[in-house]
Amino acid sequence: MGALGTAAIAAMDERLPWFRKMSAENRSWLGLVAQAGIAAFADWVRHPERPRPAATEVFGTAPRELARAVSLQHAVEMVRVIIDVVENQVDSLAAPGAEAELREAVLIYAREIAFSAAQVYARTAEARGAWDARLEALVVDSLVRGEAQETLNSWASALNWSSSPVAVIAGSIDGEEAEPVIDELRAQARRARLDLLAGVQGSRLILVLGGTDDPMSAAERFAGRFGAGPVVVGPPVRDLRSASVSARAALAGLRAAPGWPDAPSPVSADELLPERALDGDADAVHMLVTQVYEPLLAGGAALLDTLTTYLEQGSSLEATARMLFVHPNTVRYRLRRITELSGYTPSVGRDGFTLWVAVILGRLAARR
Repeated sequence: MGALGTAAIAAMDERLPWFRKMSAENRSWLGLVAQAGIAAFADWVRHPERPRPAATEVFGTAPRELARAVSLQHAVEMVRVIIDVVENQVDSLAAPGAEAELREAVLIYAREIAFSAAQVYARTAEARGAWDARLEALVVDSLVRGEAQETLNSWASALNWSSSPVAVIAGSIDGEEAEPVIDELRAQARRARLDLLAGVQGSRLILVLGGTDDPMSAAERFAGRFGAGPVVVGPPVRDLRSASVSARAALAGLRAAPGWPDAPSPVSADELLPERALDGDADAVHMLVTQVYEPLLAGGAALLDTLTTYLEQGSSLEATARMLFVHPNTVRYRLRRITELSGYTPSVGRDGFTLWVAVILGRLAARR
């Protein structure tokens, strides 16, 4: 057995480039695995009454961490090399006339070793998958709660997450279909070279998407996997630790989306600012006041007067000019200026509604 073990190690060193590149510690562990496999084979041959080889004991000699350093493909290559070494020694190992019997025993044992290796890696994969699922749930729950925990980075590192920027997508899902849908979403994300974390909270499916500057385009890939109802995309943020901002916006948009039945799907959380504000979302109120109302206020009282009059007059240019006692071209200039300062066009119905809500919220905020 000692000679066979030494020959197996020499053969692996010669035939397997990845084995030569391994650390001395891992090479030593693999040497013990090889020797344990040969010893188990010899023990089985000495006790032919046993129904099957005790192959499951072979990989128990190595630490569980070794499965991360040696892939299943490498394990199969290693088993093949060891079996070749033993087969080459059959003629000298077998009693006269028993060569065929010993060779058959080697084949049976090789089959059992292969199944044993598959079992070890299957158990490792299952354990890893269950652990990853728990970590994903913790990350998603932490982001939804708005908890910027110090452990978030370590959780993300354990999940091999390093992508930026990050955006959160929220929609509905049938709880019974969650697991297969999440598996399909992960496969789609891999094909698109994106990082994805997924979590289900009640009837809500929450995706944390990393690695794209255009989360809306990415969300279009996944929208069909959600259940009935709106799919809302939060704004992109710098990294995972900042993703609670995107999660908060996406979930607020999901709650407020019924206020806009004709909203596209997916829809940006920023497109739902007026509905979110009316639903009591403090972030949306703050954005409308600071990014829309205050720039218009800074542009002069005439802009706000023109905007409110224009909206009250049903977006009629001539009626607005008459009410303000100015030329229609003056109204046109002021409306263009409003668009430049706010990013919203008063003559567009949806934009006009957003501007009106922003003005109302700004006036209310000024009274506090």
